[in-house]
Amino acid sequence: MSHSDGTRSVHAGLPEKPSVGEPFLPGPVFAAPFHLDPAAGPGENDYARTQHPTRRALESAIGQLEGGPTLVFASGQAAITALLLSVLRPGDTVALPADGYFTVRAFAEGTLRELGVFVILVPTVGPYPNFSGVRLVLLESPANPGLDVCDIKALAALAHEAGAIVAVDNTTATPLGQNPLALGADVVVASGTKALTGHSDVLLGYVSSNDDALLGKVETWRKQTGAVPGAFDCWLAHRSIATLDLRLGRQTANAAAIAALLAARPDVTGVRWPGLESDPSYAVARAQMRRIPGVVSFDLGSAERVARFLTAASLVFAATSFGGVHTSADRRAQWGDDTAPGFVRLSCGIEDTADLLADLTAALHEA
Repeated sequence: MSHSDGTRSVHAGLPEKPSVGEPFLPGPVFAAPFHLDPAAGPGENDYARTQHPTRRALESAIGQLEGGPTLVFASGQAAITALLLSVLRPGDTVALPADGYFTVRAFAEGTLRELGVFVILVPTVGPYPNFSGVRLVLLESPANPGLDVCDIKALAALAHEAGAIVAVDNTTATPLGQNPLALGADVVVASGTKALTGHSDVLLGYVSSNDDALLGKVETWRKQTGAVPGAFDCWLAHRSIATLDLRLGRQTANAAAIAALLAARPDVTGVRWPGLESDPSYAVARAQMRRIPGVVSFDLGSAERVARFLTAASLVFAATSFGGVHTSADRRAQWGDDTAPGFVRLSCGIEDTADLLADLTAALHEA
C-alpha cells in the first residue's frame, strides 16, 4: 500500500515487526565494539565504524524516502567528497554546478585538480556542454544559494548518452520535494544537516543509489576513512525526520508569503523563489517538484544594509545553514559565494506567517 509523505516520514525506518514492550523508535546504541562469535567471528554488528544498528535504522529511513539504499556520513561535505573521491581517478573529468555549494567547488579546484582530475563548471540553467568524456556530472537543483532549477530528467538522459554518471545534490529540495533517483539520476548526495533533520543540532550527510557497485565503492571509502556519524547524532536525525512533512509545509507557506512581500517592495531586488510564478525556474520546478523548499534569496544592495536588516530583525537569526525551525539569514558573499555584496539567503522557519511578515517589514523599514 502506498502512503503519502507525512505518513512515510513518521514511519520511515521503524522496526517492521516490533515486539511487545519495545519503544516505537529504539534508542541509540552507545557501543564501538560488539561481541563476536569466538569461532565464526562477526555477526550483524562488529565494530561501529563499519556496522552499527542505530546508523542502519537511519539509513533505512532516508532510503525509504529517497527511493534507494543509503549510506550516512558525518556531514554533507563528507558525503559528497566520499562520492567524488571513490568514483573519480586521475585523468577523469567532472562537471560541477558553477552556482552550487561553494565548498564543493573549492574542493574540486584544490584537491581534485591536484589529484589530476579535470573540472568543468556548468551553470545550473545552462548552457550545457557536450558531456562526452565526462566521468561524473553533479547537478544541484534548486541550486544553493541562487535557487535556479534544472530539468533533472533531461540532463540525466543527456549525460547518460555520453556515458557519464549522474549525481544530484538534493539538499535544498529534500526527498519530500523531489526524488532524483526516480528522475534518472544514478546517485543522490545531500546534507542532512539542513531541512531533513531541521533542528540545527546535528551534522549529517548521505549518499543514496540503486547502483550496488557504485554504492559499494562509496561504502568501502567510508569504511576505510571512517567518516561516520555517531550513534546519538543518528538517533536525533531519525527522530527529527518524523516531523519533516509538517516542518516543510509551514516553511513553504512562509516562503510563499515572504517572497511575495519582498517582490512587491521597490527597495528589494533580485527576489528568487521557484514557487513564484514570476520566477525564471517556476515552470521547471512546478513540473518536477512535489513541493518548493522554504529558502528565499534577494538583494538589499549593500553589505551595510544587510547588517542593519539582520540587526533590526527580532525573528530572523543571523546564521549560516538553512532548513531549520528558526528563520535565519546570511549574506552569502562573506562565505565565498560569487554573489553581490548585498545578496541574502533567507531560510524560513516554522514561526507564524503573520509574525514573520510583520518582523521583516519592520526590519526592512529600519534598515
